[in-house]
Amino acid sequence: MTAPDCVVAVKRGGSRTFVAVDGGMSDNPRPALYGARYTVRLAGRVSREGPRSFTVAGHHRETGDTIAEDVPLPSDLRPGDLIALAATGAYHHSMASTYNLMGRPPVVAVRDGRARLLVRREMEQDLMRRDVGL
Repeated sequence: MTAPDCVVAVKRGGSRTFVAVDGGMSDNPRPALYGARYTVRLAGRVSREGPRSFTVAGHHRETGDTIAEDVPLPSDLRPGDLIALAATGAYHHSMASTYNLMGRPPVVAVRDGRARLLVRREMEQDLMRRDVGL
């Protein structure tokens, strides 16, 4: 499983409701490349609200930066919430990039309700370490 994405904004427009998250095509290019689909769930809190259909979009604001379409999430989803995408780390992590100088997310294993960090989050200093300057 990948690390949860933080909900940045919820925007209703026309017949669709969009959820903008702090992840995107840089850390998960599979939906844009070949239409990979994921199970998406609210993480970190329990909601008693019924589901609503959402389109989960990344923070890059590119045409292909759609993570999941028509996924049921609680209708009271709000900024600050965490959503989890069930995904394998094998391809997911190896295909991630630092597009737009965004660090790659951590990889977390979850088993029997316990989480364990496998790969730490890439920080700005990690990205800049390779820069030798002018």
